[in-house]
Amino acid sequence: MTAKKILLVDDSKTALMMERAILEKRTKYQCVTASDGLEAVSKASEEHPDLVLMDVVMPRMNGFEACKKLRQLPETREVPIVLLTTRGEETYMEAGFQSGCNDYLTKPVDGEELVKLLQSYLGE
Repeated sequence: MTAKKILLVDDSKTALMMERAILEKRTKYQCVTASDGLEAVSKASEEHPDLVLMDVVMPRMNGFEACKKLRQLPETREVPIVLLTTRGEETYMEAGFQSGCNDYLTKPVDGEELVKLLQSYLGE
């Protein structure tokens, strides 16, 4: 059985490194990264991830815009998208769900909590 693939999207190299460390230490997931929403849409089309874990506040295209784009593409329409951001305000959360995300988490995130959530979406 091949490992599930997760697309990690964040403009912070530190955040990407931490997310990857959490996932690779506790799971067998294959992690692919993108540094902004525009790159995320392109990578998702190429890589066909099983799940997208994405920041909201990014240059070029934010997480909400990227989420909407991913929902419009046939190859990514059904892929679970979890937004992971420092912005915990209700207006941001509402915008996240309106853009089509499946879940919305705020940073800093508990590693065990993150892994359990992703496993629930990936059926593991």
